[in-house]
Amino acid sequence: MSAGQKPVIRARDVMRARLLTINGMATVKEAADKMRAEHVSCLLVEKRNPDDAWAIVTVRDLIQGVILPGRPAADVNVFEVMTKPVITVPADMDIRYVARLLHNTGMGRVPVEENGELVGMISLSSLILNESIFG
Repeated sequence: MSAGQKPVIRARDVMRARLLTINGMATVKEAADKMRAEHVSCLLVEKRNPDDAWAIVTVRDLIQGVILPGRPAADVNVFEVMTKPVITVPADMDIRYVARLLHNTGMGRVPVEENGELVGMISLSSLILNESIFG
């Protein structure tokens, strides 16, 4: 790095390390209750087995899968409205590329992966709130 050049900010530097999960067989009502209680807008959906892919359920999924069609939240399972497989980014990815991915795909958040494990979550909000980016 030359003089005056800023250090590269990596996904691990910006991610929120606390990941919340839910079982795909849970109801959408249970997912919404957990989101409200934890003040989050998404939950990772647990794998059914080690070879399975991760999934994610977001507020947008709940709206599109339950509210818009007028389905009772207690009668809909998470697996019916979730997004699977979920796109992840490596923990050492330059945050500029993470931001570009979110912008170009219209995603609001992306899980961060390191050594085959999910270790955090980056959202558009976490990018704006990070002082090393917008300090």
